[in-house]
Amino acid sequence: MLSRGNWLILGAAVLVAALGGWLQHASRQARAPAGVQVANVGDVRPDLALPGLDGKEHRLSDFHGRRVLLNFWASWCGPCLDEMPALARAQAKFGEQGAIVVGIAMDEPARAREFLAAHPVGYPILLGRLDSPSTSLRLGNVGEVLPYSVLLDGNGRILDVRRGALDTATLERWLAPPAAP
Repeated sequence: MLSRGNWLILGAAVLVAALGGWLQHASRQARAPAGVQVANVGDVRPDLALPGLDGKEHRLSDFHGRRVLLNFWASWCGPCLDEMPALARAQAKFGEQGAIVVGIAMDEPARAREFLAAHPVGYPILLGRLDSPSTSLRLGNVGEVLPYSVLLDGNGRILDVRRGALDTATLERWLAPPAAP
């Protein structure tokens, strides 16, 4: 039988664990401004129009018919920069057969251009909207953590998302051509 002191300690531990679980759950909830639609897995992505490094506007629907890996990054984000060479290698490996990588720079345009001039990648780069609601938030990045990746099917439906850098196995699975039936 537990003493009264042990019951108090046990009760306090259960209370702290419950509070921690609630806080973790609450931190995953969308922090979107009122009226802003945040896309989730299973939703069709919003058809956002974003400027490219070429100065032209590009719509996400421009990639309709192909699986697309949207990768949100910034020049100041160490894990993003570590991930970019793996994205470029995987895009080169799968080329036209698999999904296309589209980088979305969540950065000042001049900083993104400067970084890419020194470290070019072989996939398109668009410039994300930084003001609220940001481009990454609209595509489900409720914590607005970078890097952040979204996998879209050929119809623009969100198949999967990943906060943090993609590991090699996930990257290959996301970009590889679908298996033949």
